[in-house]
Amino acid sequence: MKRRTFMTGTVAAIALMGANAALADPMADAQAIVTKYAEKVSAWDGPTAGPKAQEGKTIVVLAGDLKNGGILGVTTGVEEAAGAIGWEVKVIDGAGSIGGRTAAFGQAMALKPAGIIINGFDAVEQAPALEQAKAAGIPLVAWHAGPVIGPDDKTGLFANVSTDAMEVSKAAANWAFVDAKGKPGVVIFTDSTYAIAIAKADKMKAEIEALGGTVLEYVDTPIAETSQRMPQLTTSLLQKYGDEWTHSLAINDLYFDFMGPSLAAAGKGGTDAPINVAAGDGSESAYQRIRAGQFQKVTVAEPLNLQGWQLVDELNRAFSGEKWSGYLSPLHVVTADNVEFDGGPKNTFDPDNGYRDQYKKLWGKM
Repeated sequence: MKRRTFMTGTVAAIALMGANAALADPMADAQAIVTKYAEKVSAWDGPTAGPKAQEGKTIVVLAGDLKNGGILGVTTGVEEAAGAIGWEVKVIDGAGSIGGRTAAFGQAMALKPAGIIINGFDAVEQAPALEQAKAAGIPLVAWHAGPVIGPDDKTGLFANVSTDAMEVSKAAANWAFVDAKGKPGVVIFTDSTYAIAIAKADKMKAEIEALGGTVLEYVDTPIAETSQRMPQLTTSLLQKYGDEWTHSLAINDLYFDFMGPSLAAAGKGGTDAPINVAAGDGSESAYQRIRAGQFQKVTVAEPLNLQGWQLVDELNRAFSGEKWSGYLSPLHVVTADNVEFDGGPKNTFDPDNGYRDQYKKLWGKM
């Protein structure tokens, strides 16, 4: 008599999981992530209700460093949106140093503005100044001021505006994995001055390693000093890793602004390895490099101008005593294949989703 063997529910489930794992296709999954974020952004998915414009406000933008294309793009968006809502904007540049940002915050407080936008630096760095602003009843909103999106009770931010930084990092890492045909050798560039930069870099490292790629080196170098550091650093890394270095992953395009001459001096063509991939922010120079095929193939761009409009909307909500909008702005994988749409001809990711009119409707301005 033959014995019949039956699998328990648990054993059967484990067997099924094993079968599904065997059928999994990491390359197809990675490509699906890249394709998802490379598509056109034509539908408005932001807020459709909110307070009417609070009139006659004067606000201050504290820019971490206006040499940074992301910070500059957001500042431009704030100025454009403020013009539409009817506010006055004063911009103070922190010039890329902690001392400069501290001085800028002091200048902002002296102006006694209705609201302050912290643009592109870590809120924790300026904690004493934030406490002063809160004590004075000045609402604070921010762009990339920390890893928390939306309200942050620890820092007193009404809203921190960003795309999903972890999805930005995931998209960049998966593009590199696909481009390397599953065998990337990656150098990651970040800046530990910023909590969000470390979070993004850690996510890229984890993603590459989970996919089976290799992280050759994790480089912590100040983004404000890229012009001085990146040329020699690039040469040193080339000498150290040679052809093992297939891709660079950086938390910002600015790292690649100063790599080209060193790569060219080493005999590299504009599209040769190491391939440069930025997990933010979609600067004008990044678009130009991608279009020209010169030492950068990808930027995972944020809608900087749209985010400027969102910052103004969030401040308007704060002035009105309402909650933040909850809006998470879209991201975009920009390559040579799609660089000419969604604002690409102007070297920026500016979604063709009618966001300007949507915000004007909210504010009663059209």
